[in-house]
Amino acid sequence: MADVAARAGVSRALVSLVFRNQPGASEQTEERVRRAAADLGYRPDSAARLLARGRSRTIGVLLTLHHPFHADLVEAIYPVAERLEYDVLLSARAPGRDERAAAEALLSHRCEALIVLGPESDDAFLAELADRCAALVVVGAPSKDADSVRTAEGKGVRQTIDHLITLGHRRIAHVDGGRSAGSADRRKAYRATMRRYGLADHIRVVPGAHTEEAGAAAARVLAKDADRPTAVLAANDRCAVGLLQGFAAAGLSVPGDISVAGFDDSHLSHLSHIDLTTVRQDTAAQAEQAVRFAVDRLADAALPARDLVLDPRLVVRGTTGPPPA
Repeated sequence: MADVAARAGVSRALVSLVFRNQPGASEQTEERVRRAAADLGYRPDSAARLLARGRSRTIGVLLTLHHPFHADLVEAIYPVAERLEYDVLLSARAPGRDERAAAEALLSHRCEALIVLGPESDDAFLAELADRCAALVVVGAPSKDADSVRTAEGKGVRQTIDHLITLGHRRIAHVDGGRSAGSADRRKAYRATMRRYGLADHIRVVPGAHTEEAGAAAARVLAKDADRPTAVLAANDRCAVGLLQGFAAAGLSVPGDISVAGFDDSHLSHLSHIDLTTVRQDTAAQAEQAVRFAVDRLADAALPARDLVLDPRLVVRGTTGPPPA
């Protein structure tokens, strides 16, 4: 700032006024200051200014790499945060980098609030995070220690099973998501809905995960089964894509030989060569509410904890059809 002042021939205090958009400088002086700053390549350090006031106005988002639904959520989070004049900093879980390491990176960069997408850690770790940051929001799961935004998982599963039953399916399997967020609720709803239709004998849960590899592995197991299911509900869209690949490799057509449904309605499912029947989660609403919950909490730490549950909607595309004759 001193260099800009010297080049423009004004005081450092006047340069400060110009860059804080405060009155006190004429138009000609302001133009001279900004031209001098441009010539020198100077720009105000807004982060340093905020930290000097004890604020960073930064929201940290913890996500999983290669997770299309998380990518969709982040894309929706950015404009909401920017509209509320907050920056967004990302940190990812990845092979060899667990949730704790990802969270520590965000905290070390002085993020005021954290939004955790699809938490994989236990309640104890989330409680610890809630104690260490001013605001914590969990997306995709309920939390005892933080605000949360999630989808009514069971309702989405029931819509899918209802759709498959209407098509004529009875042998419907579920490839679950292991310990991933939402998986327990989806598994529970699958079992309950099958029993409601009197299909308890056809309940089959194949251990899986929220990855293409897990879907492909499940497809190899199911394709060899003498009493092969005629439809499969996957843990999520990534798992469903793995199922499609695995069934194709086994010589089975979808939906001619077997129907496949996913969960999330990530951008993957829209692709014409995938055309996946799936449960749509409202990414825009989840992103909007997660950011607003974080900002509200920063403004008033005494707010009661909130748990917002949003309705899903089944989107029928080309991967489901009647069972084979």
